[in-house]
Amino acid sequence: MTTICNIPPAKDKKRVVIIGGGFGGLKVATTLDPKYFQIVLLDKRNYHQFQPLFYQVATSGLEPSTISFPFRKVLQKRPDLHFRLCSALSVDTELSCVETTIGRVRYDYLVVATGCDTNFFGNNALKKSSMVLKSTTEAIKMRNKIIFSLECAASTADFDEREKLLNFVIVGGGATGVELAGALAEMRKFVLPKDYPDFKVQRMRIYLVDGLPRLLNAFSEKASKEAYDHLTDLHVDIVLGATVDSYANDEVKLSNGDVIKSKNLIWVAGVKGNSIEGFEKELYGRGNRIIVNEYNQVNGFKNVFAIGDTALVSTPDTPNGHPQVAQPAIQQGVNVANNLNNFEAKGSPFKPFKYVDKGSLATIGRNSAVAELPYAQFRGFFAWVLWLFVHIMTIVGVKNRLMVFINWMWSYITYDQSLRLLLKDQVPESEGKETCQETA
Repeated sequence: MTTICNIPPAKDKKRVVIIGGGFGGLKVATTLDPKYFQIVLLDKRNYHQFQPLFYQVATSGLEPSTISFPFRKVLQKRPDLHFRLCSALSVDTELSCVETTIGRVRYDYLVVATGCDTNFFGNNALKKSSMVLKSTTEAIKMRNKIIFSLECAASTADFDEREKLLNFVIVGGGATGVELAGALAEMRKFVLPKDYPDFKVQRMRIYLVDGLPRLLNAFSEKASKEAYDHLTDLHVDIVLGATVDSYANDEVKLSNGDVIKSKNLIWVAGVKGNSIEGFEKELYGRGNRIIVNEYNQVNGFKNVFAIGDTALVSTPDTPNGHPQVAQPAIQQGVNVANNLNNFEAKGSPFKPFKYVDKGSLATIGRNSAVAELPYAQFRGFFAWVLWLFVHIMTIVGVKNRLMVFINWMWSYITYDQSLRLLLKDQVPESEGKETCQETA
């Protein structure tokens, strides 16, 4: 017997079911007109995550609560909008329903906004043994692992063991990898010497590995050089043109023959779209993304849409789809919601999606960032200030913006962070026992 999810009847409205409460899904939910639609938001978490700042949680720069926002708080003033905590298992396009872990949900319109996940390019061994950064929970786990490694390094007299604990290997030279490497390097320079005065924490080494010939490949060559030079000044070991072949026995083996001894492998090398059962394999294109038309309709369906990281909109200008970042997801969400609003209100035809590139930003470290806007490119302190402003204004909620600003200003003035908490229940017990035995 099929279980039906408990949702009030839509009555005379059309029901829009949204799978995923990321940037795109949340924008659809808040832009749809409740006069015409009952909105049902499904997500496996009960909060929205601000992904661009995960790395700051991982490096003790921000509290997790400042970049995580409960859906029920964000949406509580919107009429006829219902959130359900569950995982979407499959889509039945013939019956127009979604099978979830809490039952079946019927839809008139469906918006798939499932986002993306870390891409290990088929290497399941790396998936099991490396740290990733695609959720608040993973950011907290990474923070725990970083601090735990430092604590163990302070306790051991074994030089080889300490070397492994103090070597951090970041795989992926995109914006996340560059930002994470810069944040760790600044921790090593400004914060950790005060926390660990009884041993030379400067022996901590940070490796940034990428298979491409330059960092920040999506940016200009000038921005890549700026990032390379600044990270080099921070004493980050940059390895370009090499990929990770394997990681076992605390050894990272690279395709160029180098071997790095490390207990800390961080993988931010790529992403792939999150698929959902119910769509034919032919509907998935490059990067496991659902192929959609210019209205973000899934090919072959008029009432099923896909947006954001999981959608592939191929145009002459973007043959490989739009960048898997926040802005395309937000803009696609607005376009889909406005099309549905206008269609239900006035019968207006759908307008095709046109991406407005507002530029790219990446911070490299203190007082340093790169900004590439449609009509200007600049680097250094002003780009860093712009990066701060844009991220603060994008965060949901005035209180959260204020807390992030206070944290950043405190860190900037004091050269310190006060969030280096090791939450022991987050550290795997077996890992802790094994390391303590080795380092005793």
